[in-house]
Amino acid sequence: MKQLTILALSGSLRAESSNTVLLHAMAKLAPSNVTFDFFAGLGGLPHYNPDQEDVAIPSVTEWRSLVRSVDGILICSPEYARGVPGSLKNALDWLVGGIEIVDKPVALINASPYSTHAHASLMLTLETMSARVIPEASITVPLRGRKLSASEIAVDPLVTGKLQTALDVFFREIPEKLIQGDCRPGPAA
Repeated sequence: MKQLTILALSGSLRAESSNTVLLHAMAKLAPSNVTFDFFAGLGGLPHYNPDQEDVAIPSVTEWRSLVRSVDGILICSPEYARGVPGSLKNALDWLVGGIEIVDKPVALINASPYSTHAHASLMLTLETMSARVIPEASITVPLRGRKLSASEIAVDPLVTGKLQTALDVFFREIPEKLIQGDCRPGPAA
């Protein structure tokens, strides 16, 4: 199998975010040929300004290069005031003028069943940007009120099967790089 690189993007800037922890749990469930790249610069991007589209802003250049280089994107985001957190929307706005996200496989993961408005808004934004959102890999994981570590989530019988199924579906959407078959990790994982 060829190596895959997946961008793990948490919509939360909180250090102890359940969204970030959930993405780390998913990385633990991924097969050995999949590398997760966690973008920690969401809060460091300047406010989007169309007049600066062609200006070499280091944080924006790094963000665009990362999105261009990955094989797929997993986004796990909270919902703030019935919408997408501003920092996440800002990051996506920086991609509007380019082709980095066009036809890129994306799955939306929710750590709370109450994130319905943010989920719908992200779907609309990403589809407008021509990303390829994979509905079958976009799931809600009921973690609200459960303070679990990534390792605990990765072995929790209430969520592991759902996460594994979503990952299997997602990885199959990158067919040119992945040999068909089971995407579950081997014994060393």
